[in-house]
Amino acid sequence: MHVLVTGGAGYIGSVMAARLLARGHRVTVYDDLSRGHRAAVPAEASFVEGDIRDAARVRVALQDARCDAIVHMAALAEVGESVEQPERYHDVNVNGTAAVIAAARAAAVGRLVFSSTAAVYGAPERMPIEEDDELAPTNPYGASKLAGERLLERARDDGDLAFTALRYFNACGADEARGEDHDPESHLVPLALSAARDGAALRVFGDDYPTPDGTCVRDYVHVADLSDAHVLALEALPTVQGAFNLGTGQGDSVKRVLDAVSRITGLELRREAVGRRAGDPAALVASGRRAAASLFWRPWRSLDDAVRDAWTWMQAHPGGYGD
Repeated sequence: MHVLVTGGAGYIGSVMAARLLARGHRVTVYDDLSRGHRAAVPAEASFVEGDIRDAARVRVALQDARCDAIVHMAALAEVGESVEQPERYHDVNVNGTAAVIAAARAAAVGRLVFSSTAAVYGAPERMPIEEDDELAPTNPYGASKLAGERLLERARDDGDLAFTALRYFNACGADEARGEDHDPESHLVPLALSAARDGAALRVFGDDYPTPDGTCVRDYVHVADLSDAHVLALEALPTVQGAFNLGTGQGDSVKRVLDAVSRITGLELRREAVGRRAGDPAALVASGRRAAASLFWRPWRSLDDAVRDAWTWMQAHPGGYGD
């Protein structure tokens, strides 16, 4: 099939596009390059520069390429920034998703996989989080993604669109050609690798949580595993629909991530313990049982795999994509 990947010049989206191509699908990447990188787009993919809020431009991209499906990954995705700019997050993430739905209807494209987030659950009371747990986002980013899911549910109920929403926490790792290059960087693995490489101290926010080693526990999933899940979800439509968590069911602590960075790089990683960040829960871990049962997906790459792959990419691209 021919797939339009919105946000396909971004970190996860570019890996997603490459894996779709490897599966024999054709790909058109649609991205405004505000946070993505043109160099990350696979050479075999077509590229259209555009804003997802421009429904007419998305429709033309779908029609020109004769697309059969959409993987909608374009979004703003920083929790702290969303608190500071809630209106912007609603505009891009919610209005942008509404525009993509309108374009899909106009172009008669009936399949869509939506990149969602476990932030839709807020601060859940039990771990690991299941898909039927309460949806109560605690920040505008999570709220915007939940609103996007609701728009897609209405389109599905109207008979216009078969969709699957994939909810995940912490993407990490890299493939041979694509890795994390954010400005500013906010993700733990690249921050820790950069600190180890540069001899800088990495701040650890809280070491007194009720966890085995006192540091926060999060669910780290290799970006290649996340991309595989999107491919499986896309190929399962319209038979299999709904919301699916993409998680390990166990998670890893900040200390375990930093230990892996030191071990794999062979470099000393200095750590500076500072106070907890407001709103950081002790643990956030997603169950992947439903995805395993319905999509036949499991994350088989380890934390060490993710750190090693990210380190390999960083060494090969010391300046990121150079743009």
